[in-house]
Amino acid sequence: MMRKEAKIYVAGHRGMVGSAIVRELRRQGYENIITRTHAELDLTDQRAVNDFFAAERPEYVFLAAAKVGGIAANSAALADFMYENMMLEMNVIHAAWKNGCRKLEFLGSSCIYPRLAPQPMPESCLLTSELEKTNEAYALAKISGLKYCEFLNSQYGTDYISVMPTNLYGPNDNYHPEHSHVLPALIRRFHEAKMAGEPSVTCWGDGSPLREFLYVDDLANLCVFLMNNYSGNETVNAGTGKELTIKELAELVAATVGYEGEILWDASRPNGTPRKLLDVSKAKALGWTYSTELADGIRLSYDDFLNNPMRAER
Repeated sequence: MMRKEAKIYVAGHRGMVGSAIVRELRRQGYENIITRTHAELDLTDQRAVNDFFAAERPEYVFLAAAKVGGIAANSAALADFMYENMMLEMNVIHAAWKNGCRKLEFLGSSCIYPRLAPQPMPESCLLTSELEKTNEAYALAKISGLKYCEFLNSQYGTDYISVMPTNLYGPNDNYHPEHSHVLPALIRRFHEAKMAGEPSVTCWGDGSPLREFLYVDDLANLCVFLMNNYSGNETVNAGTGKELTIKELAELVAATVGYEGEILWDASRPNGTPRKLLDVSKAKALGWTYSTELADGIRLSYDDFLNNPMRAER
C-alpha cells in the first residue's frame, strides 16, 4: 500500500489519463505528488530524465505520458509514434529502476493485442498473432514498455506492473478534428454540425466495428487500486466488458449533442480492428469494476467540451 505521505510522480499529468490519476490520488488523500510539464522535462531526453529521478527520487511512478492519436494520426506518423513512445517510456522506467523507485505502473493500450485476437481479449493473448497495421508502431512501443517492466521484475526483483485500458474518454480529452480518437472526434463533429445547421454528417468506415469505452476517471480509480493491491508480470486489462458498434456510438453521441441531421458513412475510409473487447475478469477477480455507464460519461464529456474553450478549439 502507498503511504499517504509517499512521494508520487505522475508522468503525463496534463493529459487525459494523467490528470485523472492526479484527481484520483488527491481524492484518496495523497498530496505529495510530483509533476513536470513537457517544457520543464522532456521525457525523450535521457539525461534530463536521469537527472530528474536522481534529484526527486519518487517512491511510486504512474507512467501515463505518451504520444497518442486516432487512426489518421497513427497512420500518418508511424515512425514518430514509435520513436517518441519508445524513448520516453524506456527513459522513465530505466531511471525509476536506477534510482530505487519502490513501484511503477505502466499505462498501455488495448491496441497491443492481435488484430484478430479471441474475443473478449484476455491478457494471455498478447503476442500470439499479427497486430493491427494502422496502429502497429504505437502497439509495438507499448508492448516494449510492458515487457521491459516484466524483464526488470525477473532480472532485478522490481515491482513494476502494467495496465492496458480499452478506448478512453472524459475530461481533458483531445477534440482535434484530425488527431483525436473516435468518441471525442464524434462529439466535436456533431456539435459543429448542429451549430452550422448541416443536414448530414459523414463518419469514417461503415459503422460496423465494435468498440468498448471506459470513462477516464474509472481508469484512474483502477490505477490507484492496482498500485495498492496488485503485483505481477502479466498486465491487467481495464475496461467495462461491454461493447457497441461505431454506428450505435455515433447515434448516441448525436442524441447527446442534440444533432438531428442524417448520419452517413464513408466506406472508403478504414474501419480499423473489427472488434476490441477486453476480458476484464482479472480486474473483477481482484475486486474492481467500473462505475460510469457510457451514456452518462458522454454527457460529462460533452459538458467538458463545451466548458473548456481551449480544449474544444485545438
